[in-house]
Amino acid sequence: MAKRLIRVGSRESRLAVIQARLVMDAIAAAHPELELELVTMKTTGDKILDRTLDKVGGKGLFVRELDRALRDGIIDISVHSLKDVPMELPEELPLLAFCRRETPQDVLVLPRGAGSMPDGPIGSSSPRRRVQLKSLFPGREVKSVRGNVLTRLEKLDNGEYAALVLASAGLRRLGLEGRISREFSSHEMIPAAGQGILAIQGRAGEDTSFLDCVSDAGSTAAALAERAFVRELDGGCSSPIAAYARIQGDTLCLRGLYCSEDENTVLTGEVLGVPCQAQQLGIQLARQLRQKALCPLG
Repeated sequence: MAKRLIRVGSRESRLAVIQARLVMDAIAAAHPELELELVTMKTTGDKILDRTLDKVGGKGLFVRELDRALRDGIIDISVHSLKDVPMELPEELPLLAFCRRETPQDVLVLPRGAGSMPDGPIGSSSPRRRVQLKSLFPGREVKSVRGNVLTRLEKLDNGEYAALVLASAGLRRLGLEGRISREFSSHEMIPAAGQGILAIQGRAGEDTSFLDCVSDAGSTAAALAERAFVRELDGGCSSPIAAYARIQGDTLCLRGLYCSEDENTVLTGEVLGVPCQAQQLGIQLARQLRQKALCPLG
């Protein structure tokens, strides 16, 4: 009897392929009755590297081609870094599983061989990071940098930047944790919603019960809370909004960052609750911070 074929879609970058392989290996170990095939493609977001994402269409540029491949039946599921997935998704292409979270923090990376940060700009294209870097490194220029992780590191080592701020998870999955100079705590720099979590997307109504082996309850609750917070504030890749949820025993703690459009008002806050109310907690914190911004003395 022929095995059921599951075609797994991924961006073609080295990191994206590693992440897809992690998911495929876990599924293969739990479901030997399945045959898995990797299908890679270059997305629009990978092709346009001379402009920041908010200038060319946002995070959707990293999933558009994969979404089309799902609709056309070219692939059966796709694997994404959750932080790159738009907040609004087509009903027919839901997120089906959230994998166990890798270290979610942001990290500082110095040029190879540097013992301290030299003069020059810090490289980051994220408004969320830029706003928080203002407090961590007052007066230091933050300059946009595009490209995959390896391309960014090459630009750093060539002297274009004094440092980079990157996601710890990506460096660790690439085996480059040795490049990390400093890991920021979630109080120093709140991560992007979903950072460190791999999400699996597919077609609604199909049998994807085989994904139970990679679905993690803690990551699912964190993902729902963080994305609800950002969605309630109508935030995307061009918005300096951040959210990080962690589970401690039976309690979910959600920490969020709100920033006004002119970036003159920057607020952080926390809420506690139970994981089963993850989305409600995200909405609650977003509304609290927005109200505080509108009525700072109230």
